[in-house]
Amino acid sequence: MNLRNDLALNALLLASLACLMVLSLTIGPLKLSMQEVLAALFQGGSANLLPESLAGIDRAARLHLIVTEIRLPRVLLAIIVGASLGMSGAALQGLLRNPLAEPGLLGVSASASLGAVLCLYFGLASISAWLLPVSAMLSAALSTLLLALFAHRSTSNLSLILAGIGLSSLAAALISLAINLAPTPADVQDIVLWLMGSIADRSFDDIRLCLPFVLAGLGLLLSCGRELDALTLGDEEAQSLGVSPARLRLKVIIGTALCVGASVAVAGAIGFIGLVVPHMLRRATGYHPARLLPASALGGALLLLAADIVLRLVSQDFELMLGVVTSLIGAPFFLLLVMRNQAEVAR
Repeated sequence: MNLRNDLALNALLLASLACLMVLSLTIGPLKLSMQEVLAALFQGGSANLLPESLAGIDRAARLHLIVTEIRLPRVLLAIIVGASLGMSGAALQGLLRNPLAEPGLLGVSASASLGAVLCLYFGLASISAWLLPVSAMLSAALSTLLLALFAHRSTSNLSLILAGIGLSSLAAALISLAINLAPTPADVQDIVLWLMGSIADRSFDDIRLCLPFVLAGLGLLLSCGRELDALTLGDEEAQSLGVSPARLRLKVIIGTALCVGASVAVAGAIGFIGLVVPHMLRRATGYHPARLLPASALGGALLLLAADIVLRLVSQDFELMLGVVTSLIGAPFFLLLVMRNQAEVAR
């Protein structure tokens, strides 16, 4: 029964994601129908045409270029980043046994941003494009390790959240210092805009940069599903079932660092996806972390792509940043969770 329910849920999420993908490809300065989008996706075209040469080509080739080279990378990146953040949030909540755990809330995203900002500030990204995601992932891994060690010593949700706030504040202070010491106003603007989070004007180069790390992280987190299920019984019970909490903690730390670090490196800081999505799907998956992980990946991709569609529809004359939109969605959701937990405690 559980397998049938999971298949039905994931199939529904996947079908919804496919519909949103086609819808997203129709949105832009040039409005396209779904038929035109599908035709542009599957018809042959010149892959090396540049946007500035659009005027000199026929309509079919022009539509092929717009859909496959301009809009499709944005859609795919939304799916990749959303899936990585959604599954990372579900894995952290299972590891820390805290429903409020989330990469952005606990300072993991801010730490990854700090690593990326330092890489940009010192010009390391100009040496090799791979140094940017590596720097972000190392910083994310360090902060996740600190959180895991803290969670091992303290079972208080409030203490864990405060520790995450402390990490976020420290990372934010160091980022502000880097901005303050930036040599030119252009550098300041680039860092600030990047920190707001966005998937606009991305290309397949960005996808190729982050995809290997994200796939490795998602695979590692998926392999933790059964162990996270056992961990819900407690450390001692999990050990009696053959689960090593220390090894599990290391796997989740590395997987989260790979997913969050690579996502932040190409899309900037995008918060609350890892908090909202697992809460929306936890009841549907029977509160089992192993079943929640793949559903959260699909749900995260669906939510981030939907948020990107909304901001493109409401910002015709100006470009809203995706990280701003997800924060506007996630912050009220987090407050509702806090009030609900307070009500449960009061009972």
